[in-house]
Amino acid sequence: MEDIKFDQIEKEQPNKNSRFRKFFRKLLLFILLIASIAFWWQYYFVFGEGVKSGELNYVVKKGNIFKTYEGKLIQTGIRAKTAGTISSYEFEFSVTNDSIANILMNNSGNYFDLHYKEYKGSIYWRGFSPFIVDKIISMKSVVR
Repeated sequence: MEDIKFDQIEKEQPNKNSRFRKFFRKLLLFILLIASIAFWWQYYFVFGEGVKSGELNYVVKKGNIFKTYEGKLIQTGIRAKTAGTISSYEFEFSVTNDSIANILMNNSGNYFDLHYKEYKGSIYWRGFSPFIVDKIISMKSVVR
């Protein structure tokens, strides 16, 4: 009879290992949720967007594993990065859309108004720059 009572008591008490496993699973799920929200915030949240205008210097496709389109727009005006030097405003950007990149590559040297989105961080498969050009607003030929 005593064996039956002991078995009943053992079954009624929750297993300490199962409580720890449930807690650990909930903790792991919570940490995974926070990490995924932080990753989204850093790499997919649009921090800002706007338009930059200037003469397109170049657009190239480059990369070791992920080939991305990278470009540079020279804006009008001058600035001094350090005392005694003069340089122009440069806007370095990435392009994810192949058709936009081809239009830019074929019209290098022209004056463009480019719409861009700014992210907090860059991802290798999206480009080296946190600035992603997603639209060409206008293009004007530069007469030389």
